[in-house]
Amino acid sequence: MKKSERLNDMIRYLNKREFFNLQDLMAEYDISKSTALRDLSSLEQLGMPIYAEHGRYGRYGILKNRLLSPINFTVDEIYALYFAMLTLDSYQSTPFHISIQKLNEKFENCLPPKQIEQIHKMKKVLQLEVNLHHFISRFLDRILLSILDEYSCKILYKKNGVERSYFIQFFKISAKFGQWYATGVELDTNTFRVFRCDRITFIEELMTKSNTSVDDLLLRSMQIKRAENSINFEVEIVEHAIDIFYKENYPSMSIEIGDKIVIKGFYNRGEEDFITDYLLRYGSNMKAIKPASLKQQIQCKLMKLQTHLEKMS
Repeated sequence: MKKSERLNDMIRYLNKREFFNLQDLMAEYDISKSTALRDLSSLEQLGMPIYAEHGRYGRYGILKNRLLSPINFTVDEIYALYFAMLTLDSYQSTPFHISIQKLNEKFENCLPPKQIEQIHKMKKVLQLEVNLHHFISRFLDRILLSILDEYSCKILYKKNGVERSYFIQFFKISAKFGQWYATGVELDTNTFRVFRCDRITFIEELMTKSNTSVDDLLLRSMQIKRAENSINFEVEIVEHAIDIFYKENYPSMSIEIGDKIVIKGFYNRGEEDFITDYLLRYGSNMKAIKPASLKQQIQCKLMKLQTHLEKMS
């Protein structure tokens, strides 16, 4: 292994440790004591905050408040990270306390002029389609922290002008179609719920460790079956409407492409508005709808819209 490769690997190795000694490095990299000492000196010159504890049981330590040490990336990896970072700019809120503008400046300050020039050219011609997140979700960072620490929370949630309180253990945050969502289990009823994060008006962490791990909750959520009173639906669409499905669909839906193109899925009672609003996006691209009650619900919604339009001045 070349010295440059060894030092880069050594940075990652030591970042996982609080203390180490020369024998650790000698055994890990099959190097002599003098080589280990020279490598430590090189790491210090690179900015890694290493200090020595002298005495009979002397050892080396790494400052706890260290910054992440540099890692070597290829040019293509740098481009990929840069444009992934830019997608955060479409979010009104993120779980991280960052300014995208300052992050962009820091990133570019680490690059040589040639790569900066190349990136600026790429920004003009490479467009990544994202959904703009217009709503402010004030508590994303605290929701994420409660998940990582596996604490439960008390939240206030406002929907349709009504505010309710819930005791929740969150276990997942997701961003979809311009919104942030937090999934958790309601502790009073042991049921899974999904909350739109911008509607959470208050959060208080309950500083008691949950008895259920996040991994267990993630597994349980994948095994949950549909409600007993759920309603199956099938909607046949024309071929060029497949893109509409792939741009937006939900876990309760799937698409079958063969002689016919059919969207299959289910919805629970009380979700009629949601499923009719979703299917209206297909418009005249729908060829058949089952059950008949779903077709009637779509017709009813269209009639209400027509009445509303007629009343408009």
